[in-house]
Amino acid sequence: MHAVVITEPGGPEVLRWTEVPDPAPGPGEVVINVAASAVNRADLMQRQGAYPPPTGAPPYPGLECSGTIAAVGDGVTGWRLGEQVCALLAGGGYAEKVAVPVGQLLPLPQATRLNKAAALPETVCTVYSNVFQLARLAKGETLLVHGGGSGIGTTAIQLARAFNAGAIFATAGTHDKCKVCEQLGATRGIDYKHEDFLKVVREMTANRGVDVVLDMVGGDYIPRNLSALARDGRHVSIATQRGITAEVNFLTVMMKRLILTGSTLRARSVEEKGAIAASLRREVWPLLDRGKVKPVIHRTFPLADVAAAHQLMESSAHIGKIVLSV
Repeated sequence: MHAVVITEPGGPEVLRWTEVPDPAPGPGEVVINVAASAVNRADLMQRQGAYPPPTGAPPYPGLECSGTIAAVGDGVTGWRLGEQVCALLAGGGYAEKVAVPVGQLLPLPQATRLNKAAALPETVCTVYSNVFQLARLAKGETLLVHGGGSGIGTTAIQLARAFNAGAIFATAGTHDKCKVCEQLGATRGIDYKHEDFLKVVREMTANRGVDVVLDMVGGDYIPRNLSALARDGRHVSIATQRGITAEVNFLTVMMKRLILTGSTLRARSVEEKGAIAASLRREVWPLLDRGKVKPVIHRTFPLADVAAAHQLMESSAHIGKIVLSV
């Protein structure tokens, strides 16, 4: 088979579409003939040498894929050869074939075409496990999503609306991205280059603040996020694009009874990922089947043109997901 190999740490030019050995399914695994994968910021970090794959994962980038089951390992039940699926991966999605633990498989949603389904597993798992499992966003509660125009942001807005959240605020870097956020269900898109998100949130909540913040920015956003939270609010960190450290006034945390939490997904155990996937199949997949939640896809590239896809993500000009088609 062919896969995208990182020849050395560096820019998009270090990615090579190269012939590599085929994977074989181990016990409890299947091999997928990959139809498509999708680009995530973690892939860019891996390419740069800053985010190596977990032990035992394929060395190739790619944290999600869609395709058809081509081979089944010992002990696998409930799935058949030729079945169309999508899957959460620890790596290896940028390839023609990938082996994946059966617990990380998800059926193709009824309202989603095979190639588009590649844009679902990583973002939906991340949003659901953080916003609804960790932060426990409940019906009627308010949410602030940073990076509203990203794959994570567009998914978080749709899921929060589908689960009947209250006001949803989403920051984004352009007017057009803010408009897309509102079309997807955000109460207010906030152009962070021209507006102060803290001021907007305070004005639109009568100084109460929001119940949950989903943050992928980190750094100097953290204290402002805490100021934007209501009493008993929950702050969830999933990335640190502006830095891994922040100065926090813990008197604010104590007085408001705030909870600060966060997670990563890639390094979690097969069992943990399987539990998240099972929750998605039960709670989220019916929404996808009915088309109430849809992947937002900016552009699809041939997998062999992966360098151009990485360049697009680095520009931050996209809205939603960037898909790689085999």
